[in-house]
Amino acid sequence: MPILPLVLWDTDAEGPNAAADILVSECIVAGWTGRDRAALEHHIAELEKLGVKRPASTPIFYRVSAARLTVDDAIEATGTASSGEAEFVLLKSDGKLWIGVGSDHTDREVETYNVTVSKQMCEKPIAPMFWAFDAVADHWDELQLRSTIVEHGVEIVYQAGSVAAMLPPAALLALWNEAADLAEGHLMFCGTLAAKGGIRPSPRFNFELHDPVLRRTIRGGYGITELPVVG
Repeated sequence: MPILPLVLWDTDAEGPNAAADILVSECIVAGWTGRDRAALEHHIAELEKLGVKRPASTPIFYRVSAARLTVDDAIEATGTASSGEAEFVLLKSDGKLWIGVGSDHTDREVETYNVTVSKQMCEKPIAPMFWAFDAVADHWDELQLRSTIVEHGVEIVYQAGSVAAMLPPAALLALWNEAADLAEGHLMFCGTLAAKGGIRPSPRFNFELHDPVLRRTIRGGYGITELPVVG
């Protein structure tokens, strides 16, 4: 179980609290969390044509080793078929719910035959900053997710849009368990946006969660080193 150096910005604080070592005992990746059911079904059908098996349920909750979580600015991935995706992240710590942002970096080749295994193949980078969920709950749908990648040496927008595209935290957690809550020390990735120009790898992936109401942004990013496949 990793102990991560995270900065928790509490509801009434004028600025971020000091960094603290936070134990994360369980990591969950929620998939197929879109609010628009027709669009969700359309996307599932598209992926089925590419060989990605239909999920057993929507949403679906994958367990990933908490040891895969990292705040480092670089990861290593086997082969050339992995890529990141920006997601808002929920964390329960010290009895409170916190909101952050991370990347569900996934091996896309493995994803075609076993999604659960593909989620476990790669590190899951998160930004070290988290906001108190109470501070953003009243304007939740205003929050914006964004990611960029590097192509031909140029940084370009890869994903951009509102978190309103995904189920809100209360609705998602109600589908996760009867308590409609995370347990202490648990962290959940909560869904992503479509990639502009299609899913593809990049040597660099940057991600952010922006709050236009409180005028603040959480940013993270990492480089990807591709390890050779030799047999």
